[in-house]
Amino acid sequence: MPTIYLSPSTQEGNPYFTGSGSEEYWMNRLADALEPYLRSSAIAFDRNTPDMTAGSSVRQANARGYYDFYLALHSNASGDGSTEGRQRGIIAFYYPTSEKGRRAAEIFADNFKPIYPLPQQVYTRSTTSLGEVTQSDFPAVLLEIGYHDNTADARWIEGNIPEIAEVIALSLTEYFGIPFVTPITPWIGIVNVSHGTLNLRTYPNSTASLAADLPAGAEVTVYGQFDDWYTVQYRGRTGYASARYIVRK
Repeated sequence: MPTIYLSPSTQEGNPYFTGSGSEEYWMNRLADALEPYLRSSAIAFDRNTPDMTAGSSVRQANARGYYDFYLALHSNASGDGSTEGRQRGIIAFYYPTSEKGRRAAEIFADNFKPIYPLPQQVYTRSTTSLGEVTQSDFPAVLLEIGYHDNTADARWIEGNIPEIAEVIALSLTEYFGIPFVTPITPWIGIVNVSHGTLNLRTYPNSTASLAADLPAGAEVTVYGQFDDWYTVQYRGRTGYASARYIVRK
């Protein structure tokens, strides 16, 4: 079961040119929309808070030390804030020597191109100057999703939060090699086995490694379904359990 650190922008001083809010506001809206996709696809996550900074976010992730990936969500700017910026586009930044970071950035870029109005302006770029990429102890990508000082880009972000969240989730599942599972309205299930325990697995396959044992009668939260498997959470652990042995409470 992969675990990521999710770091939406904390830059409340970067206003959208449309006047609708800030970079912090919209990237946290995006992170909110992303969370159900992460849960349904069995990706565990921790997330920063708006009172933090980019620096404290990456330091927190490094201090905890157990993540498989670090994802920063930002929007870009090309002007000084007094006039509308002319640039548009999406950039996936990665550290030059990180093969995993580069591969993830390429996946993000490939999946953004079909939904962004200017696909030729979606690309990857290596960086040695962005702290959330250079200081991360884990493979990392910083997404600059459009330019918030450009009216067309700002409106595109504001009007496509669900689609952007889905693309990010799809990209993460592709990177980790796990199924993409569409979110459902979560419901509480009861483990229904006659004896022993139900295996919570890291992949929807009976040969996958175990994430936890689910005792008979245990309550789990069901977030999605892939074939004959539910993605469930039990006591903070997320994974796949056979749908055959879980009934609604």
